[in-house]
Amino acid sequence: MADTPAPVDDPPPEGKPSFPVVGVGASAGGLEAFTRLLRALPGDTGMAFVLVQHLAPSRDSALAGILSHATLMPVTEVADEPAVEPDHVYVIPPNRSMLIAQGHLTLFARRAAPHHPIDHFFRSLAEEQRHMAIGVVLSGTATDGTLGLEEIKAGGGITFAQDDTAQHDGMPRSAVASGAVDFVLPPEGIAEEIARIAAHPFVAPGPQDARAAARGPAPGKTEVAPVLRHLRAATGADFTQYKASTLVRRIIRRMVLLKKDGIGAYADHLRAHPGEAESLFQDILINVTSFFRDAEMFQVLKARVVPALLRNRSPDDPLRVWVPGCSTGEEAYSVAMVLLEGLEVSNVSPRPRSSPPT
Repeated sequence: MADTPAPVDDPPPEGKPSFPVVGVGASAGGLEAFTRLLRALPGDTGMAFVLVQHLAPSRDSALAGILSHATLMPVTEVADEPAVEPDHVYVIPPNRSMLIAQGHLTLFARRAAPHHPIDHFFRSLAEEQRHMAIGVVLSGTATDGTLGLEEIKAGGGITFAQDDTAQHDGMPRSAVASGAVDFVLPPEGIAEEIARIAAHPFVAPGPQDARAAARGPAPGKTEVAPVLRHLRAATGADFTQYKASTLVRRIIRRMVLLKKDGIGAYADHLRAHPGEAESLFQDILINVTSFFRDAEMFQVLKARVVPALLRNRSPDDPLRVWVPGCSTGEEAYSVAMVLLEGLEVSNVSPRPRSSPPT
Protein backbone atom coordinates (compact mmCIF):
# COMPACT_ATOMS: atom_id res chain seq x y z
CA MET A 1 0.00 0.00 0.00
CA ALA A 2 1.35 3.44 -0.91
CA ASP A 3 2.43 5.79 1.81
CA THR A 4 -0.13 8.43 2.75
CA PRO A 5 0.98 11.92 1.65
CA ALA A 6 1.90 14.35 4.37
CA PRO A 7 -0.98 16.30 5.86
CA VAL A 8 0.62 19.56 4.76
CA ASP A 9 -1.28 19.01 1.51
CA ASP A 10 -4.59 18.51 3.30
CA PRO A 11 -6.94 21.49 3.20
CA PRO A 12 -6.94 23.41 6.48
CA PRO A 13 -9.72 22.62 8.97
CA GLU A 14 -12.92 24.49 8.27
CA GLY A 15 -12.84 28.06 9.53
CA LYS A 16 -9.07 28.25 9.98
CA PRO A 17 -6.89 30.51 7.82
CA SER A 18 -5.25 28.87 4.81
CA PHE A 19 -2.42 31.41 4.97
CA PRO A 20 0.33 31.95 7.57
CA VAL A 21 -0.46 34.07 10.62
CA VAL A 22 2.43 35.92 12.27
CA GLY A 23 2.19 36.62 16.00
CA VAL A 24 4.47 39.44 17.18
CA GLY A 25 5.00 40.08 20.88
CA ALA A 26 6.69 42.99 22.63
CA SER A 27 6.71 44.92 25.88
CA ALA A 28 8.96 47.82 26.84
CA GLY A 29 10.55 49.29 23.70
CA GLY A 30 7.94 47.59 21.57
CA LEU A 31 6.73 50.65 19.69
CA GLU A 32 10.11 51.25 18.07
CA ALA A 33 10.55 47.55 17.27
CA PHE A 34 7.03 47.20 15.81
CA THR A 35 7.59 50.32 13.67
CA ARG A 36 10.90 49.07 12.29
CA LEU A 37 9.42 45.66 11.51
CA LEU A 38 6.35 47.02 9.71
CA ARG A 39 8.32 49.58 7.71
CA ALA A 40 10.53 46.81 6.35
CA LEU A 41 7.70 44.39 5.55
CA PRO A 42 6.20 44.28 2.05
CA GLY A 43 2.48 45.00 2.02
CA ASP A 44 1.67 41.88 -0.01
CA THR A 45 3.17 38.89 1.78
CA GLY A 46 -0.24 37.22 1.96
CA MET A 47 0.20 36.80 5.70
CA ALA A 48 -1.77 38.26 8.61
CA PHE A 49 0.11 40.01 11.43
CA VAL A 50 -1.17 40.08 15.02
CA LEU A 51 0.66 42.40 17.43
CA VAL A 52 0.48 41.67 21.16
CA GLN A 53 2.06 44.23 23.49
CA HIS A 54 1.96 44.76 27.24
CA LEU A 55 -0.21 47.88 27.56
CA ALA A 56 -1.28 49.97 30.55
CA PRO A 57 -4.66 48.46 31.51
CA SER A 58 -6.38 51.71 32.45
CA ARG A 59 -5.37 53.91 29.50
CA ASP A 60 -6.57 54.05 25.90
CA SER A 61 -3.98 52.94 23.38
CA ALA A 62 -2.89 54.90 20.32
CA LEU A 63 -0.71 52.01 19.09
CA ALA A 64 -2.83 51.10 16.06
CA GLY A 65 -3.00 54.70 14.88
CA ILE A 66 0.73 55.25 15.25
CA LEU A 67 1.63 52.02 13.46
CA SER A 68 -0.73 52.74 10.59
CA HIS A 69 1.85 55.31 9.41
CA ALA A 70 4.54 52.60 9.19
CA THR A 71 2.87 50.28 6.67
CA LEU A 72 0.54 50.20 3.68
CA MET A 73 -1.38 47.35 5.30
CA PRO A 74 -4.57 48.24 7.21
CA VAL A 75 -3.88 48.42 10.95
CA THR A 76 -6.79 47.96 13.35
CA GLU A 77 -7.24 47.56 17.09
CA VAL A 78 -9.06 44.28 17.68
CA ALA A 79 -12.77 44.39 18.57
CA ASP A 80 -15.85 42.24 17.87
CA GLU A 81 -13.90 39.03 17.13
CA PRO A 82 -12.73 39.81 13.59
CA ALA A 83 -11.78 37.10 11.13
CA VAL A 84 -8.10 37.51 10.27
CA GLU A 85 -7.36 38.49 6.68
CA PRO A 86 -4.08 38.38 4.75
CA ASP A 87 -2.09 41.59 4.45
CA HIS A 88 -3.77 43.06 7.53
CA VAL A 89 -2.28 44.05 10.90
CA TYR A 90 -4.24 43.52 14.13
CA VAL A 91 -3.30 45.14 17.45
CA ILE A 92 -4.41 43.95 20.90
CA PRO A 93 -6.42 46.55 22.92
CA PRO A 94 -5.54 47.54 26.51
CA ASN A 95 -6.62 45.43 29.49
CA ARG A 96 -7.31 42.33 27.40
CA SER A 97 -5.80 39.00 26.53
CA MET A 98 -6.42 37.49 23.13
CA LEU A 99 -6.62 34.12 21.37
CA ILE A 100 -7.09 32.99 17.80
CA ALA A 101 -9.69 30.29 17.19
CA GLN A 102 -11.35 29.20 13.97
CA GLY A 103 -9.77 32.12 12.20
CA HIS A 104 -11.18 34.75 14.58
CA LEU A 105 -9.40 36.88 17.17
CA THR A 106 -11.19 36.53 20.50
CA LEU A 107 -10.70 38.93 23.41
CA PHE A 108 -11.16 38.05 27.06
CA ALA A 109 -10.56 39.72 30.39
CA ARG A 110 -6.97 40.30 31.41
CA ARG A 111 -5.86 37.60 33.80
CA ALA A 112 -4.46 38.28 37.23
CA ALA A 113 -0.69 38.25 37.62
CA PRO A 114 1.35 36.85 36.10
CA HIS A 115 -0.05 38.48 32.96
CA HIS A 116 1.41 36.71 29.92
CA PRO A 117 -0.68 37.80 26.92
CA ILE A 118 2.05 36.91 24.41
CA ASP A 119 2.36 33.33 25.66
CA HIS A 120 -1.43 32.96 25.65
CA PHE A 121 -1.76 34.17 22.09
CA PHE A 122 1.22 32.19 20.79
CA ARG A 123 -0.12 28.97 22.28
CA SER A 124 -3.48 29.44 20.55
CA LEU A 125 -1.66 30.35 17.33
CA ALA A 126 0.41 27.15 17.50
CA GLU A 127 -2.71 25.05 18.00
CA GLU A 128 -4.65 26.87 15.27
CA GLN A 129 -2.02 27.19 12.55
CA ARG A 130 0.54 24.47 13.32
CA HIS A 131 3.22 24.65 10.57
CA MET A 132 1.62 27.85 9.24
CA ALA A 133 2.35 29.74 12.49
CA ILE A 134 5.19 32.23 12.83
CA GLY A 135 6.15 33.72 16.20
CA VAL A 136 8.26 36.84 16.78
CA VAL A 137 9.51 38.16 20.13
CA LEU A 138 10.74 41.76 20.09
CA SER A 139 11.94 44.18 22.77
CA GLY A 140 10.64 43.66 26.28
CA THR A 141 11.49 42.80 29.87
CA ALA A 142 10.95 39.47 31.70
CA THR A 143 10.09 36.25 29.86
CA ASP A 144 6.67 36.55 28.22
CA GLY A 145 6.68 34.86 24.81
CA THR A 146 9.26 32.16 25.56
CA LEU A 147 6.79 29.37 26.32
CA GLY A 148 4.64 30.38 23.40
CA LEU A 149 7.57 30.23 20.97
CA GLU A 150 8.34 26.73 22.23
CA GLU A 151 4.78 25.70 21.35
CA ILE A 152 5.00 27.26 17.89
CA LYS A 153 8.28 25.54 17.12
CA ALA A 154 6.97 22.21 18.41
CA GLY A 155 3.98 22.54 16.09
CA GLY A 156 6.25 22.95 13.07
CA GLY A 157 6.12 26.75 12.93
CA ILE A 158 9.01 29.19 12.61
CA THR A 159 10.29 31.48 15.35
CA PHE A 160 12.22 34.77 15.59
CA ALA A 161 13.68 36.94 18.32
CA GLN A 162 15.15 40.43 18.13
CA ASP A 163 18.91 40.68 18.47
CA ASP A 164 20.90 43.15 20.57
CA THR A 165 19.17 46.06 18.83
CA ALA A 166 16.28 45.61 21.31
CA GLN A 167 15.90 48.52 23.74
CA HIS A 168 15.10 45.94 26.43
CA ASP A 169 16.55 42.49 25.86
CA GLY A 170 14.89 40.45 28.63
CA MET A 171 12.21 38.83 26.49
CA PRO A 172 14.41 38.13 23.44
CA ARG A 173 17.24 36.75 25.59
CA SER A 174 14.85 34.46 27.47
CA ALA A 175 13.44 33.15 24.18
CA VAL A 176 16.89 32.53 22.70
CA ALA A 177 18.13 30.80 25.87
CA SER A 178 15.20 28.34 25.64
CA GLY A 179 16.48 26.99 22.33
CA ALA A 180 13.13 27.74 20.69
CA VAL A 181 14.32 30.50 18.33
CA ASP A 182 15.23 29.82 14.70
CA PHE A 183 16.45 33.33 13.76
CA VAL A 184 17.95 36.11 15.91
CA LEU A 185 17.86 39.30 13.86
CA PRO A 186 17.08 43.02 13.97
CA PRO A 187 13.48 43.90 13.06
CA GLU A 188 14.47 44.68 9.47
CA GLY A 189 16.16 41.29 9.15
CA ILE A 190 13.11 39.56 10.61
CA ALA A 191 10.95 41.32 8.01
CA GLU A 192 13.27 40.18 5.23
CA GLU A 193 13.16 36.55 6.37
CA ILE A 194 9.38 36.62 6.77
CA ALA A 195 9.04 37.92 3.21
CA ARG A 196 11.32 35.14 1.97
CA ILE A 197 9.37 32.50 3.88
CA ALA A 198 6.13 33.88 2.45
CA ALA A 199 7.39 33.06 -1.04
CA HIS A 200 8.52 29.51 -0.25
CA PRO A 201 6.43 26.95 -2.19
CA PHE A 202 5.52 24.97 0.93
CA VAL A 203 4.29 28.07 2.78
CA ALA A 204 3.12 30.52 0.12
CA PRO A 205 -0.52 31.45 0.65
CA GLY A 206 -3.08 30.94 -2.06
CA PRO A 207 -5.51 28.27 -3.27
CA GLN A 208 -4.47 24.80 -2.20
CA ASP A 209 -4.39 23.43 -5.75
CA ALA A 210 -2.25 26.37 -6.90
CA ARG A 211 0.26 25.76 -4.12
CA ALA A 212 0.40 22.05 -4.93
CA ALA A 213 0.96 22.78 -8.63
CA ALA A 214 3.77 25.21 -7.82
CA ARG A 215 5.73 22.80 -5.67
CA GLY A 216 4.62 19.35 -6.81
CA PRO A 217 3.29 16.71 -4.43
CA ALA A 218 4.35 16.96 -0.81
CA PRO A 219 6.89 14.30 0.17
CA GLY A 220 5.56 11.22 1.91
CA LYS A 221 7.44 8.67 3.98
CA THR A 222 8.89 6.98 0.89
CA GLU A 223 10.40 10.23 -0.39
CA VAL A 224 12.00 11.06 2.96
CA ALA A 225 13.49 7.57 3.42
CA PRO A 226 17.00 8.68 2.30
CA VAL A 227 16.86 11.48 4.88
CA LEU A 228 15.90 9.01 7.61
CA ARG A 229 18.71 6.62 6.62
CA HIS A 230 21.27 9.42 6.80
CA LEU A 231 19.82 10.57 10.12
CA ARG A 232 20.17 7.06 11.54
CA ALA A 233 23.78 6.81 10.35
CA ALA A 234 24.64 10.21 11.80
CA THR A 235 22.79 10.02 15.14
CA GLY A 236 21.99 6.35 15.74
CA ALA A 237 18.27 7.17 15.98
CA ASP A 238 15.86 5.13 13.85
CA PHE A 239 12.76 7.18 13.00
CA THR A 240 11.28 4.78 10.43
CA GLN A 241 8.40 3.88 12.76
CA TYR A 242 7.82 7.48 13.85
CA LYS A 243 4.55 9.20 12.97
CA ALA A 244 4.83 9.99 9.26
CA SER A 245 3.03 13.33 9.37
CA THR A 246 5.29 14.62 12.15
CA LEU A 247 8.43 13.50 10.33
CA VAL A 248 7.44 15.17 7.09
CA ARG A 249 6.41 18.41 8.79
CA ARG A 250 9.72 18.61 10.64
CA ILE A 251 11.71 17.93 7.46
CA ILE A 252 9.72 20.54 5.51
CA ARG A 253 10.33 23.00 8.36
CA ARG A 254 14.07 22.52 7.92
CA MET A 255 13.68 22.91 4.14
CA VAL A 256 11.93 26.26 4.61
CA LEU A 257 14.57 27.50 7.06
CA LEU A 258 17.40 26.50 4.72
CA LYS A 259 15.69 27.77 1.53
CA LYS A 260 15.51 24.28 -0.01
CA ASP A 261 12.54 23.84 -2.33
CA GLY A 262 12.75 20.05 -2.79
CA ILE A 263 13.48 16.96 -0.73
CA GLY A 264 16.42 16.08 -3.00
CA ALA A 265 18.05 19.45 -2.41
CA TYR A 266 17.56 19.06 1.33
CA ALA A 267 19.04 15.52 1.30
CA ASP A 268 22.11 16.87 -0.51
CA HIS A 269 22.45 19.62 2.09
CA LEU A 270 22.13 17.07 4.89
CA ARG A 271 24.98 14.98 3.46
CA ALA A 272 27.20 18.03 2.89
CA HIS A 273 26.66 19.63 6.32
CA PRO A 274 27.20 17.22 9.25
CA GLY A 275 25.65 19.62 11.76
CA GLU A 276 22.29 19.56 9.97
CA ALA A 277 21.63 15.97 11.09
CA GLU A 278 21.76 17.10 14.72
CA SER A 279 19.51 20.08 13.96
CA LEU A 280 16.90 17.85 12.32
CA PHE A 281 17.22 15.33 15.15
CA GLN A 282 16.51 18.04 17.72
CA ASP A 283 13.58 19.36 15.66
CA ILE A 284 11.96 15.94 15.50
CA LEU A 285 12.35 15.35 19.23
CA ILE A 286 11.50 18.87 20.40
CA ASN A 287 9.53 18.70 23.62
CA VAL A 288 6.81 20.98 24.88
CA THR A 289 5.24 20.32 28.23
CA SER A 290 3.22 22.05 30.90
CA PHE A 291 1.14 21.12 33.91
CA PHE A 292 -2.14 19.40 32.94
CA ARG A 293 -1.32 20.02 29.27
CA ASP A 294 -4.02 17.72 27.84
CA ALA A 295 -6.98 18.92 29.92
CA GLU A 296 -9.49 16.37 28.57
CA MET A 297 -7.14 13.48 29.28
CA PHE A 298 -6.61 14.61 32.86
CA GLN A 299 -10.37 14.98 33.37
CA VAL A 300 -10.86 11.36 32.27
CA LEU A 301 -7.97 10.27 34.45
CA LYS A 302 -9.48 12.04 37.46
CA ALA A 303 -13.10 11.02 36.90
CA ARG A 304 -12.73 7.45 35.66
CA VAL A 305 -9.25 5.94 35.69
CA VAL A 306 -8.04 6.81 39.19
CA PRO A 307 -11.34 5.85 40.93
CA ALA A 308 -11.25 2.49 39.12
CA LEU A 309 -7.66 1.89 40.21
CA LEU A 310 -8.46 2.68 43.85
CA ARG A 311 -11.78 0.87 44.10
CA ASN A 312 -11.63 -1.97 46.67
CA ARG A 313 -7.86 -1.56 47.01
CA SER A 314 -6.36 -2.52 50.34
CA PRO A 315 -3.50 -0.63 52.00
CA ASP A 316 -1.23 -3.63 51.35
CA ASP A 317 -1.93 -3.58 47.63
CA PRO A 318 0.82 -1.45 46.02
CA LEU A 319 0.02 1.06 43.31
CA ARG A 320 2.70 1.84 40.74
CA VAL A 321 2.49 4.49 38.04
CA TRP A 322 4.83 5.00 35.07
CA VAL A 323 5.06 8.18 33.02
CA PRO A 324 7.15 7.49 29.91
CA GLY A 325 9.06 10.34 28.30
CA CYS A 326 8.27 12.80 31.08
CA SER A 327 10.50 15.56 29.63
CA THR A 328 11.05 18.22 32.30
CA GLY A 329 8.62 16.63 34.76
CA GLU A 330 5.39 18.61 34.48
CA GLU A 331 3.42 15.61 33.19
CA ALA A 332 4.74 13.30 35.90
CA TYR A 333 3.89 15.83 38.62
CA SER A 334 0.43 16.39 37.10
CA VAL A 335 -0.31 12.65 37.22
CA ALA A 336 0.98 12.51 40.80
CA MET A 337 -1.30 15.38 41.85
CA VAL A 338 -4.36 13.73 40.30
CA LEU A 339 -3.46 10.47 42.03
CA LEU A 340 -2.98 12.14 45.42
CA GLU A 341 -6.35 13.88 45.09
CA GLY A 342 -7.94 10.54 44.27
CA LEU A 343 -6.33 8.90 47.28
CA GLU A 344 -7.66 11.65 49.53
CA VAL A 345 -11.21 11.32 48.18
CA SER A 346 -11.23 7.52 48.36
CA ASN A 347 -9.58 7.45 51.79
CA VAL A 348 -7.11 4.83 50.56
CA SER A 349 -3.49 4.98 51.66
CA PRO A 350 -1.33 2.28 50.07
CA ARG A 351 1.74 1.65 52.19
CA PRO A 352 5.02 2.51 50.43
CA ARG A 353 7.38 -0.41 49.90
CA SER A 354 10.59 -0.27 51.91
CA SER A 355 12.50 -1.58 48.89
CA PRO A 356 11.74 -2.06 45.18
CA PRO A 357 9.99 -5.32 44.28
CA THR A 358 12.17 -8.08 42.87
